[in-house]
Amino acid sequence: MSNPKKQSFLGGAAILAAAVAIVKLIGAAYKLPLNNILGDVGMSYWDTAYKIYNFLLTFSTAGLPLAISKLTSEAYTQGRENEKRKIFRTAIWLFFALGLVGSLLMFFQADLLVGFLRNENAMRPVQALAPAVFCVCILACMRGYTQGQGNMTPTAVSQVLEALCKVGIGLPLAWYLLNIGRNMDVGAAGAILGVTIGTVVSMLFLCIYLFTHRDHRKSLDVPSSGGTLVKRILAIGVPITLGNSAMSIISILDTKIVLGRLQDGLSLAPTAANALNGQYTTGMVMPNMVASFVYPVTMSLLPFAAAALARNDTREADRTISTAFRLLALLALPAGIGLSVLATPIEKLVLPSQQELAVAAGPHLQILGIATIFICLMVLTNAILQTYGKEKIPIFTVIAGGVVKIILNYILVGNPEINIHGAPISTLCCYMVIAGLNLFFVWVYSPQKPRYMQLFAKPVLASVLMGGAAWAVYGFLNRMLESGHSAYGANAIATLGAILIGVIVYFILVIALRILRAEDVKSIPHGAKLIKLLHLK
Repeated sequence: MSNPKKQSFLGGAAILAAAVAIVKLIGAAYKLPLNNILGDVGMSYWDTAYKIYNFLLTFSTAGLPLAISKLTSEAYTQGRENEKRKIFRTAIWLFFALGLVGSLLMFFQADLLVGFLRNENAMRPVQALAPAVFCVCILACMRGYTQGQGNMTPTAVSQVLEALCKVGIGLPLAWYLLNIGRNMDVGAAGAILGVTIGTVVSMLFLCIYLFTHRDHRKSLDVPSSGGTLVKRILAIGVPITLGNSAMSIISILDTKIVLGRLQDGLSLAPTAANALNGQYTTGMVMPNMVASFVYPVTMSLLPFAAAALARNDTREADRTISTAFRLLALLALPAGIGLSVLATPIEKLVLPSQQELAVAAGPHLQILGIATIFICLMVLTNAILQTYGKEKIPIFTVIAGGVVKIILNYILVGNPEINIHGAPISTLCCYMVIAGLNLFFVWVYSPQKPRYMQLFAKPVLASVLMGGAAWAVYGFLNRMLESGHSAYGANAIATLGAILIGVIVYFILVIALRILRAEDVKSIPHGAKLIKLLHLK
C-alpha cells in the first residue's frame, strides 16, 4: 500500500464521523421504512438474525482488527515497512479461516441457533445473512491495516458503499416479497439479504484499493516471524474479543430470556411474544444509531494514541484521550436526553404507518435514551483501556453489567405488571454498571488523572437545559397545531420544531459556557476558520 499522508486523530475521526453520518442517513432510509414494512413481528425476526450475526462476528472481528491497527501503527511510526506488510499477510489468512467457519456455522446450523432463542421463524433471515460473516471478516482485516497507517478514508468509503447496497437492494426486496404474498420471515430474509450484498461490494472495493495502492519501496528492517506475529495479534486481540463477546453473549441471552419469560412466565403465544419484543427492539434503533457515532472516535483514537505511546509521548496520548472524552460529552449527552424527552413524538414521526407500534415503543425509548449516554461511555472507555494495554478489564466490567441485565430481565419481564417494560430498565442498569466501572479503571490507569467533573459538568447542564427547551417547544407547538392538522402532521411539525430549537439552544450554550476548546477542532478540516469564527480558546 502506498504511503498516504497520515491524518491527525481528529482528522481521521472527522472522516469516519462524516462517513457514519452518511451511513446513518442511508441506514435511516433503510431501517425506518423497514419498521413500517415488517411491523413488530417481522422486526423481531430481523433482530434475532442480526443478534446471531453479531454474536458470530464478534469472535472474528471485535478485537483482532484493533490488534492489527495497533501493531501496524507501531510499525508504521517506527518506519518498519517489512514488518507492516508481514502483519497484514499473516492476519489475512487468520481472518479468512475465522470468517469461513462463522459463515458455515451460521448457514448450516441456523435451525439450532434460532431454536435456542425460541424464535424458529427467524431461520431464513439467519441463513440470508450467513455469507456476510466471511466478507466482514476480510473487511475487518483490511480496515484495521489501513487505519493503523492513519488512513481512515478507505474504511469510510467502504462503509458508505455497504450502506447504499443495503438500502438499495434490501428494502425494495423486502417490500416486493411481502407484496407478492410471501410470509413475514421471507420478507425479513429479503431485507437482510441487502446487508449481505453490501458486505460483498464493500469487500471487493477494499481489495481493489489495496491492490492499486501497493507500496513497493525497499526497506531494510527484518520482520518478525509469522508465528510471532500471530501470537502478538492474539495477545492483544483475544482479550478485546472476549470483552466484546461477553456483551454479544449477554445480548443473545437477553433475547432468549425476554422471549422465554414472555412465553413461559406470562403464557403468551410466540407471535404475541415476538410483537412485544419487536416493540423493545424498535425502541433500541435510535440509541444504536447514536452509539455508532462513537465508534469513529474510538477507531481513530486507538492507532493515534498507540503511536504516541510507542514514542513514549504520554502527554500527547493523554491530550488525545481528553479530546475524545469532550467529543463524546458533546455528542452523547444531548442526544440521549433529547431522545428521552421526545421519545414517543420521535417514534410517531419515524413510524407513520405503524402508529400503534410507535406509541408502544415510546416508553422504551424514554428509558433507552438515558441508556444511550452510558452505552457511548462504555464504547469509549473500552477503547481507552485497550489503548493503555488493559484489554482484560472490559471483559470483567461487561460480565458484571451483563449479570445485572440478565437477573433484572428474569425478574422484571416475568412480572405481569411490568412485562416487556422490564427489558429497557435492565438495559439501562447494565450499561450504567459497565460505564461506571470503566470510568473508575480509566482513572486508575491514566498517567494524568482525567477530571470527570470538569469534562462532563458543563455538557450535562447544557444538555438538561436543551432537553427542557425541546420538551416545552414540542408541547406548545403540538397543542397549537392539533386542531388544524392531522394527528401525524401536527406531531411531525412539533417534533421537528422542538429538535431545531433544541439544537439552537444547545449550540448557544456550548459557545456561552465555553464547552468546546480550540484544541478540540484545530486538527479537523478548516478547524482554524472555525476557531476564529466561534472565538474559541
